[in-house]
Amino acid sequence: MRIIPAIDIIDGKCVRLSKGDYDTKKIYNENPLEVAKAFEASGIQYLHLVDLDGAMSKHIVNHHILESICTHTNLSIDFAGGIKTDEDLKVAFDCGATQITGGSIAVSNPQLFSQWIETHGSEKIILGADCKDRMIATHGWLENSNLDVIDFIKEYESKAIKYVICTDIDKDGMLAGTSNTLYETILSSTAVSLIASGGVSTLDDLKTLKAIGCEGAILGKAIYEGRITLSQLETLC
Repeated sequence: MRIIPAIDIIDGKCVRLSKGDYDTKKIYNENPLEVAKAFEASGIQYLHLVDLDGAMSKHIVNHHILESICTHTNLSIDFAGGIKTDEDLKVAFDCGATQITGGSIAVSNPQLFSQWIETHGSEKIILGADCKDRMIATHGWLENSNLDVIDFIKEYESKAIKYVICTDIDKDGMLAGTSNTLYETILSSTAVSLIASGGVSTLDDLKTLKAIGCEGAILGKAIYEGRITLSQLETLC
C-alpha cells in the first residue's frame, strides 16, 4: 500500500482543517516546500497536494507551490483543488503534477471530466469521491449533492477510471480512525484502486487499510500533530 502524505495549502501556507471547515484552519508550516523535502528525506515517494484556495475559488490558485515542489523534489505529486477547466488541467500538468484529482468537476461537468480520462488516461486522472453520510460533497466540501458515493464511483468505473480517492468528511482531520466499513463496501462493490483519506491517527490505522485492500492511504494531521513520525513511516515506505 502506498503511503501518501498530504499538504493542504491556504495563502501559500501548509494548513489542516477539521471536517473541511475553513474556520478550523491551523497553520503548521509557512513553507510547504520545506515540508515536502522532509517527506522525501524520510523515504516518501508520493504527495497529495491540495489547493484549498483553488477549491473555494473554483479555479487553480496555488500552482506556483506545485511547481516549486516539483522542481526541487522528486516526489510524485497528485494535485487537487480548483481544477475546473482544460486550462486549469494544463497548468497543473505543466507545473509538474504526475496526476490530478477531480471531484467537483466530476459532478458538475461529467462530460468534461470523462473527456480528461479519455485524453490523458486512467493513470493520470484520479476521481475524488468526497462524501458525508455516503453522499458526495463538492467545492471544498461546501456544497452537498444527492449522489451516493458507490453509485458515483461505479458510474466513473464504467468510463475507465482506475484510481479513486475517497474521503469521509466526518473523519477528516479528526484523528479518530478511518471509515473502514465504507472502504470495504467500495472495494467489494467495484474493482477500482482505492486510496483512503481521512481519519488516520495511528500506524494500526494504516495496517488496517492495507489489510482491507486499499491501494494507498493519505494522511496529514497525524504527521503534523506527532501521532505518527516520519521515521515510523520510513519503515512502511
